[in-house]
Amino acid sequence: MQFETLGKHVTDSYIFKGSEQIPFLAPRGVFVAKNHLFVSDTGRNRVFIWKDLPTSEFQEPDIILGQPHVSETGRNSGGKVTANTLQYPSGIWSNGNILIVSDAWNHRVLIWHELPTRNGQPADVVIGQPDFTSNEPNVKGIGNDPTAKTLNWPYGVFSDGKSLWIADTGNRRILFYNEIPKTNFKAAAKVIGKTDFTTRDYENNEPIWPYSVKVNSKKQMAVSDTQFYRNLIWNNADEALSKPADVIIGQIDFDACGQNQFGLFPSSKSLNWTYDACFYKDGLLVNDTGNSRILWFETIPQSNNEKATAVIGKRDFKTGSENKETMHGTSSSLYWPFSIVTQENKLIIADTGNHRVIITTLKF
Repeated sequence: MQFETLGKHVTDSYIFKGSEQIPFLAPRGVFVAKNHLFVSDTGRNRVFIWKDLPTSEFQEPDIILGQPHVSETGRNSGGKVTANTLQYPSGIWSNGNILIVSDAWNHRVLIWHELPTRNGQPADVVIGQPDFTSNEPNVKGIGNDPTAKTLNWPYGVFSDGKSLWIADTGNRRILFYNEIPKTNFKAAAKVIGKTDFTTRDYENNEPIWPYSVKVNSKKQMAVSDTQFYRNLIWNNADEALSKPADVIIGQIDFDACGQNQFGLFPSSKSLNWTYDACFYKDGLLVNDTGNSRILWFETIPQSNNEKATAVIGKRDFKTGSENKETMHGTSSSLYWPFSIVTQENKLIIADTGNHRVIITTLKF
């Protein structure tokens, strides 16, 4: 199928729906490492692994995590939480050897220190909970303050192969670990967005609802701060531990919080429920989820509210999710894409609202 609505900046686009037996339901997480494709099939409480990037609409997974079989889809596999189960998995990171999954509604992050080789393989390490059978927010339940060891709706994970960042979304913060933990219930070394590990309140210059965190080889950090319709950029990830972001994408300053900057339609500067970003070459791809598009910045913005260079998913910057392109269906366009990842010039999109993954080739 040709996706004309994706625009002139991509080519050779095709749909991937996962297993033909039971296809994706609202997949929120995608990642690629060493040509392995990882997908969080969020609505069906499982993570799939393909050892090679699929090239057809359907392909059975090589490995299924969170369920014993492709036909099983229940939360925590229809039973109690264990090392084998998942409930609303979201963000994924891997280097082709280690696998890290944010198991959001179990309020934990799971780590496999060697890439799983069989269906339903239990995780090696759990972060955010004292053991594999606990799953309350902040361990003690809703209303309890966080600590350096607890999590509340962690949606995003990222690693450079050594350190680990977790978008602890429900606690409105990012946790930083000097090393990828090898033991359960490891305490974070530092916190981003709060003055200490037990604070829950926030100020406008902090990440309000961090959903995704990414760090590139230059140590630049991008945080998708969903609830304030913005992405935050730190020129040095180490400085994020002690200072506000250097640049804001999507808003003019830290006090601004307008959906599409309170405009009726989007623009080359505005965002609407942004859930992810991805460094690519010298620039940044930003997932503008609520506008069902992806913005491309050819270079990392150096000042607030810069214009995007190009748009993917819409014909122009002024067209959003509620315009004529989607009035009669979204089969040939994006609909609420949640996460993105690149491999060389390939762009892989979790086209969540359409219950599928889009694989396309970037032309810039």
